[in-house]
Amino acid sequence: MRFSLLAGLAAFTTVAFADVQFVAPAAGAAIPGGGSITITWKDSGIAPPISQLANYQLFLCAGGNDPAGYDQLITLVPTGQFANGLTSRATIPASIAGSAQNAYFLKMISVATKGGQVINYSNRFSLTGMTGVFSAKVQTALVQLGTGVTAGPPTENNVGNNAGLTRYAPMQPVPPTKITAKSPTPLYPTSAYVIATTWLPIPTIVKTVTASQTFNVKSMENTAAPAAMPSNDMAKFLARWKD
Repeated sequence: MRFSLLAGLAAFTTVAFADVQFVAPAAGAAIPGGGSITITWKDSGIAPPISQLANYQLFLCAGGNDPAGYDQLITLVPTGQFANGLTSRATIPASIAGSAQNAYFLKMISVATKGGQVINYSNRFSLTGMTGVFSAKVQTALVQLGTGVTAGPPTENNVGNNAGLTRYAPMQPVPPTKITAKSPTPLYPTSAYVIATTWLPIPTIVKTVTASQTFNVKSMENTAAPAAMPSNDMAKFLARWKD
């Protein structure tokens, strides 16, 4: 787990950027693609502690350490709760990208209970037996990075920034290509509330910021020929409206 200290505007003021420390996959590990992967993490011991984080989203990424040089490939955990433990399992399709040494890393976006969010990245690892291809920008970034680098991107932390004015919501999940659920289930637990019986105080929350979507959309032209015009009774019906 990496952390950095940024000097504040005032002398002797520092801010610690850390919270989640990924344990597995380990740096430089080689994991067979196309199957399940076990992901574990722990509290790094530096504020904010995991006990002050509510929920998270977990993504698989590939590419360089610069945001412009990596792709966020798939969502491994759309909505996770830290209260449920410090481990998760997910399936990685072999067709989503290629195989290259230390090309992959994990990205976790966590929302703090008191406002703000923090983005942690795992160390780099390899996925073997992958059948897809990397995008052009990922291929370029990996060449520039080199295969010996195992550190992922640096942590991004804004927990506490405008915590009293802003609340942060996780990224909205992308609808799947197939409907597999048999019964609807809520993404989040219900919120506690108290019915007001008198005048309420002035709200302290000014706005809610939802993490922006980072998924990639691929489209292609429909080359199928259009269907012929009807020649039966429907054709007679349509002919009535030609004028």
